[in-house]
Amino acid sequence: MRTDYHVHMAETGDLNVDYLRTYIRKAKEEGIDELGISEHAYFFQETNEILSNPWVENRRTLDFQTYQNMFDAAEKEGLPIKMGIEMDYMPGKEKEMETFISSHPFDYVIGSVHWIDEWGIDLAIYREEYEKRDLKEVYRQYFDRVVTLAESGLFDFVGHIDVIKVFGYRPDDEEFLHEQYRRAARALASTNTCIEISTAGLRKPVGELYPDPALLQMCKEEGVGIVLCSDAHKPEHIGYRYEEAIDLAKSAGYEEVHVFSRRKATVHPID
Repeated sequence: MRTDYHVHMAETGDLNVDYLRTYIRKAKEEGIDELGISEHAYFFQETNEILSNPWVENRRTLDFQTYQNMFDAAEKEGLPIKMGIEMDYMPGKEKEMETFISSHPFDYVIGSVHWIDEWGIDLAIYREEYEKRDLKEVYRQYFDRVVTLAESGLFDFVGHIDVIKVFGYRPDDEEFLHEQYRRAARALASTNTCIEISTAGLRKPVGELYPDPALLQMCKEEGVGIVLCSDAHKPEHIGYRYEEAIDLAKSAGYEEVHVFSRRKATVHPID
């Protein structure tokens, strides 16, 4: 079983069945058994109470019904696709996030941390902030959010769990880093929240898979499940460098992936 659940369409095409077919074809070529689309929630007008800043508002151009219509049309045609969403986790907005999530028939919901207050941590326009801040404090703040994301119990899996390394900035204190990893792994385990092994980092400046092998090993030790994802933003990203993701999973002792349908998980052998 191979999954690709972290997939975006709106930045490179329209949310319609014709464009969706190009993703489905690519998934078949790459041997992906379970494909899901998980558009960024901030694109939709209905999420304006959850996350709002100038960068986001410039991109909030869609109504959720457009998204729903695509999945409804795909279902009528018998196309194999799962309906997901990637939600920016915002501390203090748990009630609003729960209202949005529960209002729609998602197969799975990804929780991701992209913002520390007004700082978009993985946006190139904000990269210089890493030069201005104490990296230990940055990592502490980031993993604080990962922990509360997990403890909220709102999400099926966390996206690119150590995306904070995207530009290659890390504290040089390994013990400190492992403390952050361990507390995140324990929080995820406490609510049966999975993580993704994501090949997206291989396309980013850091040039690495998410998560770090040490973090993945801790997740395995704590009993955290996995899915496989590419964080595709166009069809050619589907299944990108998956052999490396599978090798990483197996190196940590994983033999199964989670598969989601209507927020319910089952486990299947990886390959």
